[in-house]
Amino acid sequence: MRYEIEFAPQAAQDYRDLDAHVRGGVRDAIETHLRHQPTKTSKSRIKRLRGLSRPQFRLRVGDIRVFYDVSETTVGILAIVEKSWANEWLERYGEKS
Repeated sequence: MRYEIEFAPQAAQDYRDLDAHVRGGVRDAIETHLRHQPTKTSKSRIKRLRGLSRPQFRLRVGDIRVFYDVSETTVGILAIVEKSWANEWLERYGEKS
């Protein structure tokens, strides 16, 4: 099944703010990992976030973290942040379950 990818306004801005070579890697990872199997967790790439109702998942792309939710047909990208800011972003914007 092919999922639609939707960027939240802040995630779209985060994406545009990335350096060009980093942005290309993030784009490729989103297409590779989130377009067809966004809930398939792995040891290093995709992680289901515990204790949070939103975001549901995290995709690791080098030093970048992509936080997203999955519905029946859509992957909603909420934020794209550097690893050093990931915990702060989750504390500020993550919704506990």
